[in-house]
Amino acid sequence: MEVHLNIENQARSVSQTQQYEQCGWRFYLQRVERVVPRPAAWSSHGTAFHSAVEVYEKSGRALPVEAVVQLFSDRYSELVNKGLDKEPNTDRWLAAGRPGGADIEHRYVLGQEQAAYYVRWAAENPTRTWTTPDGQPGVELYFLVKLGGVQVRGFIDQLVQDDDGSVRPRDWKTGSTKSKFQLQTYAVAIRKLYNIEVLRADWYLAKEGRLSRPVKLEDLREEEVGERFADMDAAVKRGDFPARPGFQCRFCDVSHACTFRK
Repeated sequence: MEVHLNIENQARSVSQTQQYEQCGWRFYLQRVERVVPRPAAWSSHGTAFHSAVEVYEKSGRALPVEAVVQLFSDRYSELVNKGLDKEPNTDRWLAAGRPGGADIEHRYVLGQEQAAYYVRWAAENPTRTWTTPDGQPGVELYFLVKLGGVQVRGFIDQLVQDDDGSVRPRDWKTGSTKSKFQLQTYAVAIRKLYNIEVLRADWYLAKEGRLSRPVKLEDLREEEVGERFADMDAAVKRGDFPARPGFQCRFCDVSHACTFRK
């Protein structure tokens, strides 16, 4: 199968790799054929929450709760309106457990509540954000590093300075799916780029308003992370995009263009 050069040669990411591993055909439809995905309010919800918390953390946690909630509201509305421009029929939006229009409204209120709670949680849980040697705060920190012979890029939600001197990657989650591979990638990337210890990582779980248990990373080897990127990169370059239809098809945003969907 012929593959466009841009997808062959671009840097990889955790999201690309996990999407390919879940279903190579979805990867092909979305990233090679450029099928326009169906909108989902959960995507706007997650992005808007991240945007609000990023600004709050970069302010040194100085913003009042009302400002953080407004940041969420403005960004969520912007993203939903863009989705409506592409697909005005909310019945065609991806949603779980309720119609698309109701899901949009539900997540607007839920996201506001979660943004407000994060500020209250932060006041009760002081956190030192790690700063890079050049003075950049470890919030939405971009990285580009070679793993398994493959260029890998991404953004880390937050890097926390622990009392023992190590640095802890933290990912902010509004959904239920958590990826250890994501945290592992962050760990090996930060070790390589800054030569610092990364012993553990965690998630902030917005649905529960708390931190997860720490994921232990002291025994993590770079090779085991790099191998997954190398395998995925090699498969894409040889044009291998196996379809894996199943339960996940109902949450696939390009299933409308897929002949394998269940």
